[in-house]
Amino acid sequence: MLTLYLPYTQVKESPNYSEECLTQPPSQPLSEQALERLAADIRLWARELGFQDAGITDIDLSEHEQHLHNWLAKNFHGELDYMTSHGDMRFRPDKLVPGTLRIISVRMDYLPGDTQMVKILQQPEKAYISRYALGRDYHKLIRKRLTQLGKRIEEHVGQFGYRAFVDSAPVLEKALAEKAGLGWIGKNTLLLNSKAGSWFFLGELFTDLPLPVDQPQTTSHCGSCFSCAKVCPTDAIVSPYQLDARRCISYLTIEQKGSIPEEFRTAIGNRVFGCDDCQIICPWNKFSKPTAETDFLPRHKLDSTDLADLFLWTEEAFLERTAGSPIRRTGYKGWLRNLAVGLGNAPTSKRVIDALQSRLDYPSDIVQEHVRWALDQHAAKSDPDNQSLIKCSR
Repeated sequence: MLTLYLPYTQVKESPNYSEECLTQPPSQPLSEQALERLAADIRLWARELGFQDAGITDIDLSEHEQHLHNWLAKNFHGELDYMTSHGDMRFRPDKLVPGTLRIISVRMDYLPGDTQMVKILQQPEKAYISRYALGRDYHKLIRKRLTQLGKRIEEHVGQFGYRAFVDSAPVLEKALAEKAGLGWIGKNTLLLNSKAGSWFFLGELFTDLPLPVDQPQTTSHCGSCFSCAKVCPTDAIVSPYQLDARRCISYLTIEQKGSIPEEFRTAIGNRVFGCDDCQIICPWNKFSKPTAETDFLPRHKLDSTDLADLFLWTEEAFLERTAGSPIRRTGYKGWLRNLAVGLGNAPTSKRVIDALQSRLDYPSDIVQEHVRWALDQHAAKSDPDNQSLIKCSR
């Protein structure tokens, strides 16, 4: 079972995590009974802080070590060079943060109310943005809540060692969540929860407290279903629990820094930042619940804006409107590149052609290449009116 996927933005990892440890001045040891009560309190406090669930696991990830090595050996990580960094820290949490004994794994729902995902995907003139990225960046919010959880624990047990992580370090977060009982890793390589689907973020609190651990999720409930692979536009799910990131639209539109391979451009459709198809189709997501976090709600109408409108944003507008947003990850040139692909797949209209023509001289070889490709798609259509539109624009 593979535990790696790109459902949302990755953050560049620092090489110096091992410089910090959880060593603290010794406090009065807690009894086994006190630790049991504390574990129950931690789950309660986590919910009070806005997490939908929390579980506790030990730090043994040896079961996942070979899966990671096999995935890397197939070069499924593409340009994600940081996946090969940090030695064995990914499956040795106590090397990442010395002194770690337990990890508190939490999840937080992020799906806004009805953002009409399927409807937007079926309107090729609209821009589809992965639903995790419609609002503010989740990293700071979840890290702040995890730190608050650590302080809440400290108020009750005295000083202890803890450190919060949110998708920003060599941490196998889905493997840890599975061991903490928060769900199972599905065939699409996302963590699935039988009561909440998969529309949630994960976070971890490393601690030196010897807390009792929760029962891990040891069985998959995907059964014979493989709808996620069938619906994937670029066939990125190459087999159950195996994802080739190089084919994944989330990777191509966020992590890929150069040109998007032409073989995938038509299949990308109007998905300009990430992709949710394997979550939309998953039967378990009928149990998902809308987020209660206002920070995750759509900003600037990004859930329903035309491709042409976004393509005409100036760099200043892009920086202003994506401040504190995961979309910043792709950068302005990447944003234009992705939108050019979307416009190349959109219905031909004067508005679309004019928008593309306006960027033909943009000072970026990659942007120009994708704009020319998009215009070629419209020129290749058999309707003679399309030909005249492009000629007039030129």
